[in-house]
Amino acid sequence: MIDLDSARYIALTTFKRDGTPVATPVWITGANGTYSFITGDKAWKSKRLARNPKLTVQVCDFRGKVKPDTRIYQGTGIVDTASNTLADVERALKAKYSWQFELTQVADAVKNRFAKSDKQRSVAIHLVVDIA
Repeated sequence: MIDLDSARYIALTTFKRDGTPVATPVWITGANGTYSFITGDKAWKSKRLARNPKLTVQVCDFRGKVKPDTRIYQGTGIVDTASNTLADVERALKAKYSWQFELTQVADAVKNRFAKSDKQRSVAIHLVVDIA
């Protein structure tokens, strides 16, 4: 088992058009180099991955802080809008993060309910990471 398999949070780094890296802490589910998480379709990380699937990931804390000498993994990301895939990822995240995941779902629903602009739809992001 690699450290990503048991991580509560990872720092997902995606890249802007000009190549500038942007790291964001996310919850993940999965193992052995294949991981998934859920985010909004209008989130910047979704937009960046749709444009450029290259990414790096590292184990981090809930604030995104990475310890020195933490291994950096290279990979690619895929934005998936299929509802059946989204449901599978939601179930896996709920099993791993329990009430914390449910709380974020409630918070997202409230935000969408009172949003003045376009509402975000949830999408699944699939990561394929080189663990060799």
